[in-house]
Amino acid sequence: MELKFEGLTKKFGGFTAVNHIDFTMTNGVYGLLGVNGAGKTTLMRMLCTLLAPTGGAITYNGKDIFKMDGEYRKLLGYLPQEFGFYPEFTVQDYLLYIAAIKGIRPAVARKRTKELIAKVGLSKAADKKMKKLSGGMKRRAGVAQAMLNNPEILVLDEPTAGLDPNERIRFRNLISELSEERLVLLSTHIVSDIEYIANEIWLMKDGTFVRTGTSDEIIRSMPESVWQCYVDKGMVSEYMKQYKISNMKAESYGAELRIISAEKPSENARLAEASLEDVFLYYFGEKAGDESAAI
Repeated sequence: MELKFEGLTKKFGGFTAVNHIDFTMTNGVYGLLGVNGAGKTTLMRMLCTLLAPTGGAITYNGKDIFKMDGEYRKLLGYLPQEFGFYPEFTVQDYLLYIAAIKGIRPAVARKRTKELIAKVGLSKAADKKMKKLSGGMKRRAGVAQAMLNNPEILVLDEPTAGLDPNERIRFRNLISELSEERLVLLSTHIVSDIEYIANEIWLMKDGTFVRTGTSDEIIRSMPESVWQCYVDKGMVSEYMKQYKISNMKAESYGAELRIISAEKPSENARLAEASLEDVFLYYFGEKAGDESAAI
């Protein structure tokens, strides 16, 4: 199975949200990492045929996915940032309802629903109303609905948004399990969501990929070094103006800073091992953590 972006472009008037992307995917987990507004959601909506590209194409085994129409959508599972549900439906009723919309035969839908409820860890909540579920449980129900047709391609847009750390870990483990025989594309601005489970990571900025590769490859590609140093309290603000600070540990008389810089920032600075979070800050700078709406 091969899914391919060929010169993929999407413009909204004079604004280019996705800019001439070329990439080929096969089975595995692909992590799409970038701040809100980078073009991640636009890219995923085109992949799910919800938006038509302005230029270029997306092909599945050489066929244009928009020309494949329903044939392609049968292969696809999608969890958007916000997915709709009837609050009075139980988890089981909700999944059976979505299965009916997808045209899955009732007998198959009942069996698949039971299997998926168990797989996503919702067996005890199967008869609970959707409105009574926690945020994490709703996201798990969302993954289950995306998996009802046993898709070859699973697209997850900001799947861990609003989840607590335990739920995020559970979710990452679930995604790793589901990726064994399919292609999973996971979009996020939370580095830890993909650092350990993605076979390939894409750093997306201003509608294009600024870096692609494994986590280790992307870390090694960062042209600047990471330094740790202790700074007196009166100098902290000056260092924050001058350098990119990926972490600060405040103490009584100053702070220990983690600094990204091509040059040694102070005499007492020592080199540190770079992380994917450092790379994220290097490429996305002050925009990291921006909560503006995704484009």
